[in-house]
Amino acid sequence: MSDANPKNKLVTDPGWQALRKSLLGQWTTRPIWCCQQLRKYLGNISTTSNDKIKVVANYTSGTGFRTGRISHPCISSLRKALSDERKRRVANGTWN
Repeated sequence: MSDANPKNKLVTDPGWQALRKSLLGQWTTRPIWCCQQLRKYLGNISTTSNDKIKVVANYTSGTGFRTGRISHPCISSLRKALSDERKRRVANGTWN
């Protein structure tokens, strides 16, 4: 995270917290809806902030996702899009 926006400040952002809470208990029955909500939060991935990419990438690599308990093709697709965008920004020197 950038010094201007420390990780704890970003993660405690009310908008992110509201979204995160809305996803609780929804992944097993509504994974597509959950992915849509994350994409809506991000907006256009090619123009969204690095901080949002970091928060969503971190969220989707948590224990439930990592162990396979939460699994759906839309999650894999979102994670790939985030990874690809991060790589693009690193190559362009715009990732911090």
